[in-house]
Amino acid sequence: MLQSTPARSRRLNSEDDREPKMDQGPTATRQSLRAMPQASVVVGRLARLHDDGTPRVDFPGNPSEQGSIARSTAQITANDVGRDVVLMFESGDLSRPIIMGVIQPPQEVTHDASTVVADVDHQRLVLSADREIVLQCGKASITLTRSGKVLIRGAYVSSRSSGANRIKGGSVQIN
Repeated sequence: MLQSTPARSRRLNSEDDREPKMDQGPTATRQSLRAMPQASVVVGRLARLHDDGTPRVDFPGNPSEQGSIARSTAQITANDVGRDVVLMFESGDLSRPIIMGVIQPPQEVTHDASTVVADVDHQRLVLSADREIVLQCGKASITLTRSGKVLIRGAYVSSRSSGANRIKGGSVQIN
């Protein structure tokens, strides 16, 4: 059990009146903790970054007109000043904000030239590309080119049909 000394009692009372006092007994501590507001996330703004790297934030309900000095779990840079930040408060105390992160701006989704888009309508699958499409598995591949060539390659190629199996072309070459 924690024993309270007069020096410890004075230190607890003078150092930080916001924390529950251990020398008041377990009942007082439980009541103080129950009275604390529940943790919730607040979106604020990074108002300033001091030369030593200490952030100052502003948020709805801020008790300080100049913004509050905050601690941070995320890396903050001068480029983040003016951006929205996610805040929580130590022991529910609005004068003790902690920056949990910086809100990221929306990113525009772009498809570069190497991205293949597949449209599926439950009836067929359409794959399209500007230059060529290659389906490959091990030593086997099917290549479709922009010029209209269809190349089927493999260690063993089998063509079977329960109906007619036709080969048509301007010319048909075997071997």
